[in-house]
Amino acid sequence: MKLKLLGVFFVLFLLTLNLGCTAKEEAKAPSEGAAAQEAQASKEMPKLVLATTTSTYNSGLLEVLNTEFQKKYGVLVEVHAVGTGAAIRMARDGEVDVVLVHARGKEDKFLEDGYGINRRNVMYNDFIIVGPKSDPAGIRGMKSAAEAFKKIAKAQAKFVSRGDNSGTHAKEQTIWKLAGITPSGDWYEQTGQGMGKTLTIASEKQAYTLTDRGTFLAYKGKLDLEVLVEGPVKGGDPTLSNPYAVIAVNPKKYPDRNYELAMLYIGFLTSPEGQKLIAEYRKNGEQLFYPDALVDRENYNQYLPVTIHGLYDEQGEPYTGVTLPPKG
Repeated sequence: MKLKLLGVFFVLFLLTLNLGCTAKEEAKAPSEGAAAQEAQASKEMPKLVLATTTSTYNSGLLEVLNTEFQKKYGVLVEVHAVGTGAAIRMARDGEVDVVLVHARGKEDKFLEDGYGINRRNVMYNDFIIVGPKSDPAGIRGMKSAAEAFKKIAKAQAKFVSRGDNSGTHAKEQTIWKLAGITPSGDWYEQTGQGMGKTLTIASEKQAYTLTDRGTFLAYKGKLDLEVLVEGPVKGGDPTLSNPYAVIAVNPKKYPDRNYELAMLYIGFLTSPEGQKLIAEYRKNGEQLFYPDALVDRENYNQYLPVTIHGLYDEQGEPYTGVTLPPKG
């Protein structure tokens, strides 16, 4: 009798244990199911492929913009954060739908060759020259970037360059050309890296470098570097201006790219909502980028390569004899 009772209790114990496990599994199932559903939904979302600069990515702004874009339109953005040169090369090869870049000369060549279409100004900030607090070349407070580069070269003070064919590297090369100098020697080092890594290397080596203001502000707390030569945002050298533009890949060249989503993204970045997000984005209390799409007077030159900028004067008015569509 005792054995029978023990057997009954054992069976009841096993049933209770099994029910408890089942309850736990059922309790887990909804959360796991929700995660699976979310993953499946992400897979089913349409996808826009974007190539852009490391500065937009490292600053954190891109994540803010893309998160809002995805929330608003249900579109995933696959980001390739590379230098402007590499971003445009990816677009030329038909690997992306749209580019967000900052090197007007490269952009214009992209447009002239028929690979890019519907260029729009999005925002701007500026470049700055940063370096160690000790400032061995004595460039602090100089108003000319080219003159500052001359002093750095003359002192053979350590200078770290991105050397990666990015928009920042292109700007640096322009300034060396204005200075009449071809930099070389042990004092001049090329990293072949993005802006964030280049700033870190410059900080470690107590070297000078050229950087966009946005990435510097994003990394400022981790760096032992100071702003020594200002760009135009704070009344410095106009040569250091840094405008950003968005350009769709031409569907005539690559019909399989998602031109519709590219134009949706361009519309979002240049809309009041997108421009507000750019204006309000801050790091350490400082504004990193300034919206540039919504202006009081249309700037037609934003759409055209520099080779035909002469069609318009500085006020955006057509020159006599040139027939152009009416404004508005």
